[in-house]
Amino acid sequence: MMKSEGLYASQGGPIILSQIENEYSIVEAAFKERGPPYVKWAAEMAAGLQTGVPWVMCKQDDAPDPVTFVGPNSPNKPSIWTENWTSQYQVYGEEPLLRSPEDIAFHVALWIARNGSFVNYYMYHGGTNFGRVASAFVITSYYDQAPLDEYGMIRQPKWGHLKELHAAIKHCSINLLRGQQTIYSLGDKREAYVFRLNSRKCAAFLVNRGGKDTEVSTQNSSRSMIRGKILDGWEEFIDHIPNYEDTTLKSNTLLEQITTARDSSDYLWYNFRYQHQSANTKALLKVYSLGHVLHAFVNGVLAGSAHGTHQNPRFTLENTVSLNNGINNISLLSVMVGLPDSGAFMETKGLGLRSVSLQVQQKQLILTNSSWGYQVGLLGENLQIYTDQGSSKVQWNKFSSSRQPLSWYKTVFDAPAGDEPIALNFGLMGKGEAWVNGESIGRYWVSFHTTNGIPSQTWYHVPRSFLKPTGNLLVILEEEGRGSPLSISLDTASITRV
Repeated sequence: MMKSEGLYASQGGPIILSQIENEYSIVEAAFKERGPPYVKWAAEMAAGLQTGVPWVMCKQDDAPDPVTFVGPNSPNKPSIWTENWTSQYQVYGEEPLLRSPEDIAFHVALWIARNGSFVNYYMYHGGTNFGRVASAFVITSYYDQAPLDEYGMIRQPKWGHLKELHAAIKHCSINLLRGQQTIYSLGDKREAYVFRLNSRKCAAFLVNRGGKDTEVSTQNSSRSMIRGKILDGWEEFIDHIPNYEDTTLKSNTLLEQITTARDSSDYLWYNFRYQHQSANTKALLKVYSLGHVLHAFVNGVLAGSAHGTHQNPRFTLENTVSLNNGINNISLLSVMVGLPDSGAFMETKGLGLRSVSLQVQQKQLILTNSSWGYQVGLLGENLQIYTDQGSSKVQWNKFSSSRQPLSWYKTVFDAPAGDEPIALNFGLMGKGEAWVNGESIGRYWVSFHTTNGIPSQTWYHVPRSFLKPTGNLLVILEEEGRGSPLSISLDTASITRV
């Protein structure tokens, strides 16, 4: 399709490089003898398209000719660096992993000095995982520490230092392309890479791996969030907790969540009806989940919550619950926090509940293969109460500070003046999702703290393109019931230059 539109450089278009497959080598061993033939087939298929530009296979050491990889694995292939990470994407519950501008620039310069042909940054511009597009446990803010941050604002000195390096490389590009390379040892951990075009023109890279780091001389800056108006006028709606009788989808086993929900919602209700005939009201509920979050309700009352982590999404909820003498409704809400993002046999990866049991006195009741009723999504989701039209389908009440799980909150606000980037400060909220004028600004999980005891993300980006001058509808789903919207403010991002 791109070839038919004339988009390749060989046709006068902007595309100078194409990639077939991405890091397939990570999963290749899982496919045993079928892996190498697939690599060969994919490379031949790509090259056979005759686009007139090079093809690359990222991290594929056995990439067949003429497809290249980062190595290269043949003297007639260029050295291509496809993913130079400027930081690292962050996940809920973990600290950000940062790279200094000195480290990034040093390795870019060293790559070019060693005859590297191409460097691609991942990411050069941060962004926002709007809606539910973030992968498992990844925060809504994505690569905010890139040279251009989540809001498109310049991060100094990272942006300026790399800009000056790029300019220096471009300035001596003729020497790099046509000059003769000579490598000189300058003593312990020091060397020079010299590209000499003639007796008067050369370019040299001086490498010093010893000593101490020195700070770069470009301008520094810091970003601050300026506290804005605290939003008020909140109304609330408590979502419905379904019983077994409310459900239309039934099964005599625990269904896998990804397949059942079909990416239409993060939420899947598992509902069971249990006849209890004993004066002893206490029982031990034990639920094993493949991930990611679980909220257990017994007769409409929250009986416990648990969640996994990015490193280990699987977990077990084990709580003592209170039962009625008679029929009891056990409603288990399994919650996804993004789809799995990598690995072999993706079609076999599962989420949701795997086993459920009740221990009543000394009797262990295995409920896994009992009759279960299912509901995909929450009532508020299915009615789209985060839109103007859907909001009118339920009865909203004045905010009561009751802090119940599965609470929906709504208010209306005006857009702040100016053109600075804006974000909602969710500092005292729990976990859920937020919508502005029907557009999801992403999941939030403020209650999942890092090892330093702080939220992984507090501010959530609201693009000004989502807003009207006045009367903007904000709807928040507070899943845990731990957060209060009374402290939410609409803040602006500002750069302070140093």
